Amino acid sequence: MMRKSVSQLCTITALIIALTVIPAIGAHAAASKPVIGGENGLVVSTHWIADAVGQKILDDGGNAIDAAAAVGYALAVVHPTAGNIGGGGFAVIHLANGETKTLDFREMAPAAAYREMYLSTDVTQPRKFYFKDGTEMGNESLFSYKAAGVPGSVAGFNEMISEHGTKSLAEIIGPSIKLAREGFKLTAGGASSLNGSARYFNEFDGSKKYFTKADGTPFETGELFVQSDLADTLQRIVDNGTDGFYKGRTAELIVEDMPKYNGIMTLQDLADYRAVWRDPAQGTYRGYKIFSMSPPSSGGTHIVQILNTMENADIGSLGFAAAATVHIMVEAMRYAYADRSEYMGDPDYVDVPVAQLTDKDYAKSIYDEIISYDNAHGGPRARPSSEINPGLGPIHEGEETTHYSVIDKWGNAVGVTYTINMGYGCKVAVDGAGFFMNNEMDDFMSVPGVPNGFGLIQGEANNIQPGKRPLSSMSPTIVLNPDDSIYMVVGSPGGSTIITTVLQIISDVIDHSMTISEAAAAPRIHHQWYPERVTYEKNGLTNDTIRILSDDMGYQLALTTQGDVDAILVDPESGVIYGAHDPRTYDVPPAEDIDLDPGTDDGGGGSGGSCDAGQVGLAALALAGFVGFAAARKLGKR
Repeated sequence: MMRKSVSQLCTITALIIALTVIPAIGAHAAASKPVIGGENGLVVSTHWIADAVGQKILDDGGNAIDAAAAVGYALAVVHPTAGNIGGGGFAVIHLANGETKTLDFREMAPAAAYREMYLSTDVTQPRKFYFKDGTEMGNESLFSYKAAGVPGSVAGFNEMISEHGTKSLAEIIGPSIKLAREGFKLTAGGASSLNGSARYFNEFDGSKKYFTKADGTPFETGELFVQSDLADTLQRIVDNGTDGFYKGRTAELIVEDMPKYNGIMTLQDLADYRAVWRDPAQGTYRGYKIFSMSPPSSGGTHIVQILNTMENADIGSLGFAAAATVHIMVEAMRYAYADRSEYMGDPDYVDVPVAQLTDKDYAKSIYDEIISYDNAHGGPRARPSSEINPGLGPIHEGEETTHYSVIDKWGNAVGVTYTINMGYGCKVAVDGAGFFMNNEMDDFMSVPGVPNGFGLIQGEANNIQPGKRPLSSMSPTIVLNPDDSIYMVVGSPGGSTIITTVLQIISDVIDHSMTISEAAAAPRIHHQWYPERVTYEKNGLTNDTIRILSDDMGYQLALTTQGDVDAILVDPESGVIYGAHDPRTYDVPPAEDIDLDPGTDDGGGGSGGSCDAGQVGLAALALAGFVGFAAARKLGKR
């Protein structure tokens, strides 16, 4: 079926930009209008330049896998708080031939890692790391190189390209090298983020060199940000493939920097890293087919488990954000996170009962327990988490993660969620290489019984061992229609809230008939077994619902902000592709062109009649606000 061409969108966008002042999007703004996909597909990420890079790959004849790798490399340049080559993550890939598979490029513990490595002399407490002035920075599992696992992003992207891509590394990484070497203009959010972490950056030589200004003044919106050493690092990947990161000069720079800040990573650790193809966690929800990430991510398994439990209730009839709906969802979450604490870990080291946890009969037993407890207490009640134990019996991410979604004209789709854990990872940038290392070691159970940085209780299945991958909540997810055609590509950052964010997007669209833009903007709730509270977003619950939940049902409630969704939905009737950015976090792009063509000065231009690269970036976005609202609501429906 025919869709608007990219060149048509370019013309429309350019005309509107000339007449429009782009408003900022608030943290809880109403749903933005959807981004409309062009004839070659659509890329939706957290940064408009990364969108433009991926879209240009699609418009130049690349497929969704090519574009996904290109976006990953671009975010490493333009979104350093979470985009990375010093971290790792997961990809869920649906191929045009009908196959769906997942790639695990999660970080791995160095060979010198051991179970008690973060314990203080008091073995019940974590060891701390300190600023130079003696004040406490935080747990050692979060700061300094000792917090870093062996990064997997480069191996992951290159493995995707090797198996299913069509473009060369030079074509895929070239735009990112250009952005790093020549610079890009900081958005308001990007400048604010760098300035807000300056105290940490000043503690470490590489971080201070690359991410603060020599004169000590703050970064400003629109300021050109150049990263020459990062450009050289990316060029070595183009020249030498995966070995250009895990061996040779880049690996040497990583290892040479390790002794400065308590690092234990070696050249052998880097050389030994491998990305691993795994079977997806899968299930169904009201006839739709769910494919998500399997362990060592807990995300897909528990999304399916919670949706299976919810499926026993008529969530749509109960109503969005109604007390009865919130009750069923929260209790389903409570049981799932209890199971997560016991059973989840690296499947190469422990047996993870994914089939049992995703079984619909098991979910029905959970639902029956919820209803039985309610009936025994005269109506819906919050069940204390102390009464919920992992339900199968004994069986022997930072907030600053980022997700992006890609679909191409052939029917390939990719969802990628990757991270360096907390914002700017362990806060240490590799001197000479220009990128931050992760602090994913905190995602292991570093101290028994002590919650990690996201408040999650960890089980023995997730203890530290050499070469092991830490448990994650990252949940890149692809939803297929009953006829196996692509329906949604969705994911989010948010640490422990990733699971609940993604499942609510799915439910909002399927149960409550929201557009993908409405679902991305809709308020969210979260419960994770411990701590004993339900978090909700401002204006997400009415005063009456809050009263019912707290006074009548006994829930403890707290305000939060949750998620950063970048999702795609394909209308089953028209075939039109709709994308949505999360209004909580998305920085509106400036009305300017950007040249993404390596080695040229004229802005280049994709094949097939596409416009120049700067227009591609803006057209790819369609700026989620330049299509009439009534049409957007109609077209964005499922």
